[in-house]
Amino acid sequence: MSVWKSRPALRWLVPGATAIVVIGGGAAAGTIVASAEPSLPERSAAQLLVDLQNAKPAGLSGTVVQSADLGLPGVAGLASSLGASAGGGLTNLVSGSNTARVWYAGEDKVRLALQSAQGETDVIRNGSDLWQWSSSANTGMHLKLPADTTAKPHSLPSAVPSTPQEAADAALAAITPSTKVQTTGAAQVAGRDAYELVLSPKDTESLVGQLRLAIDAEEHIPLRVEVYAKNAVKPAVRIAFDTISFQVPDAEQFTFNPPPGAKIDEVGSKAVKPSDATEKSTARPASKVPAGAEAAEPTVIGKGWTAIASGKIPADALDRLTGVGKGSGEKADQAKALLSMVPEVSGSWGKGRLLSGSLFSVLITDDGRVFAGLVTPEALYKVA
Repeated sequence: MSVWKSRPALRWLVPGATAIVVIGGGAAAGTIVASAEPSLPERSAAQLLVDLQNAKPAGLSGTVVQSADLGLPGVAGLASSLGASAGGGLTNLVSGSNTARVWYAGEDKVRLALQSAQGETDVIRNGSDLWQWSSSANTGMHLKLPADTTAKPHSLPSAVPSTPQEAADAALAAITPSTKVQTTGAAQVAGRDAYELVLSPKDTESLVGQLRLAIDAEEHIPLRVEVYAKNAVKPAVRIAFDTISFQVPDAEQFTFNPPPGAKIDEVGSKAVKPSDATEKSTARPASKVPAGAEAAEPTVIGKGWTAIASGKIPADALDRLTGVGKGSGEKADQAKALLSMVPEVSGSWGKGRLLSGSLFSVLITDDGRVFAGLVTPEALYKVA
């Protein structure tokens, strides 16, 4: 829920936050053509960080396009055949594009609409009401947020920067040991002039070559985020506004009225209420966790660009995935087919399978351990 609570998160990641959610869809988007560099006054990396922190657009709306090419042609092909009934969302996540529309009129008025050939999925925050809606299934959920959803301030250390510039200087000082920070002139995104800020990891175990942010010259929010793998000339992940307006959206954009026949889960209540009182639906009972299904909480090893997430697949789920157990059904069969496409690897740490793309690596050991990060396979082997 932090995206709804925290304006700084929105300032930094208006396109980036969209990328986290845009895993469905499949509406192909046209290529965004770069224009000639505009003429802008010079600004340092520290000044751009101050701009980002102080950005306070009263409102905005636009279309965001996310594209990815993670260097997984074999897995992407299998995902395409397995995910056809779901609109190809998995395929587009690893190799393809997704489109979303966004509206923002303050911390408590936010809407994101993911578009696909099968329909639209909306997430809407309007005051204390939070809605999620799928047009293709005619279903959704409604959550009534607590009266105060603003994050409480934490106690601060005594040595707190007194100005935005001091905060930016401190941020740069923390970043530079592991990251090269550059400004590379100007760009134009969605018809707007922007500065470019480039972050490059220094650690050789990171697969990230560069992270490039195009920051609006007037409103100071990111208009485009591109992540490049090492030695790559094209971004592995690109999230950018195709169109954008900084006019405050109309209030009706944040008003959700479920259509007739819709089934809406009232989260936190004991019943499911259909809209317009057209149908009744029973609440889903809480499912019991089967024996052996408990998993250890995931942990993060290291920090920065070479941080590795570590977890454990529950024994029951691992048996079903590898075919040891009696797991069957369409989803289980698809998971097994996908796992069979992942190359087998071994080392002093044991045996397992390695999913490796241009930007990330995932190691699944035969005993159910999982390691993942934007790092080389060798970095995962060391941790394993």
